[in-house]
Amino acid sequence: MKKKFNIIGKRKFFFIFSTILMIICIGSLLINGLNYGIDFKGGTIIQIEMHQTFKTDEIREITDTFDDSADITYAGEEQTQLMINTQESLNEEQIESLFSKFQEKYDLKGKDLLSSEKVSATIGDEFKTQSILASVIAVLLILVYITFRFEFLFGFSAVLALAHDLIAVLGAYSIFGVEVNSPFIAAMLTILGFSVNDTIVIFDRIRENRRKYKKSQLFELTNDSVNQTMGRSINTTLCVLLAIISLYLMGVQSIQDFILPLIIGFISGSYSTIFIASSFWYVVQEKRQAAKAH
Repeated sequence: MKKKFNIIGKRKFFFIFSTILMIICIGSLLINGLNYGIDFKGGTIIQIEMHQTFKTDEIREITDTFDDSADITYAGEEQTQLMINTQESLNEEQIESLFSKFQEKYDLKGKDLLSSEKVSATIGDEFKTQSILASVIAVLLILVYITFRFEFLFGFSAVLALAHDLIAVLGAYSIFGVEVNSPFIAAMLTILGFSVNDTIVIFDRIRENRRKYKKSQLFELTNDSVNQTMGRSINTTLCVLLAIISLYLMGVQSIQDFILPLIIGFISGSYSTIFIASSFWYVVQEKRQAAKAH
């Protein structure tokens, strides 16, 4: 017989754990804030044709003299182009000085400086606003969809779990000072989709099982439904994590920028789906039934 875990019975433990986690994350966000990259703060983007493969450590020997926090990424079909993203707004003289060092070291021509452009802080602020707006719209649409498909309480519980996941990722980035850039925003929206999909599976099972249980068996209904879908949620997350962790270990910086928040978000998403969303739904539903009984 398959072992059954008393997840709903231990809901207070999970609520306390998540509350402590959220306090730590929100506290760090309020105190430390986020380490915004060039997409948000502005800076300079320089693209150079190197005509050869290169190691980022070699490139940093040059770029660190101008900005030791610059991002170094590969570009081009054969990965021979260099992309330098600095958070410093370099003027024309500084850009020429930087490129001249590459010319000396790698025997480059003037035409190998493919492009150089400045990103203003105003554009960064606009991008930040658009990113927040995109996330809010995504969450509202998810709430509307689940409410239409199931009921409002299911939708609200799912949104609560999503908020838990987003705060967990933002908090981790704040605590460890990881740079926030445009791939991060794409990853956050991906996390929303992945997490809500897991949550819907559990809620769908609860809805299916309702006709098999009496109203007085709300605890058994919720706990059994979570147990029936927990293996699927964990196995799906593990399979995805194995794939994306491999990408993170083998990928270039731009890939890692996208994968890192996914790793944190998928782990948090599985946790919140199994232990938070269903438990919250049960608590509210139980109070509803008690109120009706009186």
